[in-house]
Amino acid sequence: MSAESPESSQSSQSEDPGAVLDAVSSAVLAVTRHLSVREVLQVIVRSAQRLLDARYAALGVPDEAGAFAEFVAEGISDEQWKAIGPMPRQHGMLGAMLREGVPVRLPDIRRDPRFEYWPRAHPVLKDFLGVPIMDGEQVLGIIFLSDKRTPGGFTEADQRLLTMFAAHAAIALTNARLYERSRELTLVEERTRMARDLHDAVTQKLFSLRLTAQAAASLVPGDPVRALRELDRVERLAGEALAELRAVIVELRPAELGRHGLAETLRKHVRLLDRLHPASFSFEETAGRRPARAPGPEAEAAGLDPEAEAAGLDPEVEVAVLRVAQEALHNASRHSAARAVTVRLGREGGRVVLEVGDDGTGFDVAAAAGRGLGVASMADRAEAVGGNVLVRSEPGAGTVVRMEVPA
Repeated sequence: MSAESPESSQSSQSEDPGAVLDAVSSAVLAVTRHLSVREVLQVIVRSAQRLLDARYAALGVPDEAGAFAEFVAEGISDEQWKAIGPMPRQHGMLGAMLREGVPVRLPDIRRDPRFEYWPRAHPVLKDFLGVPIMDGEQVLGIIFLSDKRTPGGFTEADQRLLTMFAAHAAIALTNARLYERSRELTLVEERTRMARDLHDAVTQKLFSLRLTAQAAASLVPGDPVRALRELDRVERLAGEALAELRAVIVELRPAELGRHGLAETLRKHVRLLDRLHPASFSFEETAGRRPARAPGPEAEAAGLDPEAEAAGLDPEVEVAVLRVAQEALHNASRHSAARAVTVRLGREGGRVVLEVGDDGTGFDVAAAAGRGLGVASMADRAEAVGGNVLVRSEPGAGTVVRMEVPA
């Protein structure tokens, strides 16, 4: 860390303690207001930039692939971002801070041996202040500022204040991870209960049905009248088993469906993904006959009518639509390298239509047919409720998953 320059002996924020209080209050409210992680981090970065009078400010949360799962910045326009190119990698000063986990304050970042380079379109940075975002001994990310407008560069007091903003960022990230972990535990509990209920409610009925069918088969040669009575019993048991299986499906459907309905449940799920991933995830209930297009250039989806929320939709259909949406979103978040993923729910004639589109790398649908990606399971879920799933994609052109089911 460099020594503080003589011109910067006075803290810029000490002149206005009210501004400090307002900025900290905004950060605290953002963390506790249940906004998306990206929104919370954006508030923190914006507040730090304004309060410390920096031209540029950014916050990065690393992923396991050498890049950043989250990266928000202030001072760079959308056009500049496009010119700069892909998300930063964990190299140079950013990588050093992630490894070392200590604050860095420099009069000129370009003169530090840890500095490597930046892309051609990247703005030239000079004075630099960076602070790690810590959870105990673990480095969750980094927040940094550059090019202080006030002469003299960043001060020790600036560093203390930025450390406080980093603590709020750590709270936001930790809360998001705890929430995601709680959802994972809930899914495990749901699967365990499903296995138990399926055994108790259906397995015994199916076992009885099998024995009765075997008995009927043995009676056919010598006592066909009695065999017919047993076959009638087989039919009745099969009907009861089907009814109980349907009841189990309804009972085990996600609790959110019963409380909020399909559209709101999807909206909440998409909002969660938007918090946890660098790509932008959005949800729309389509209205009118506006084309429902995925962000990718080759997505050509048909227009959807109003009434996206399928009022009175069969519970089995609701569950199927939700599960297909989750599978498609999982694929988009894990495999597509998309910048934007859009979920649309609507009606077309007498059918409910779900579309999940992304502007990612795409893939060869025919070549991927036997290699997973959940395409077969999505198709099976749709067919089980009288619907169908169509996947449209090609390399470099994004992907659209479209599901249609009877309303």
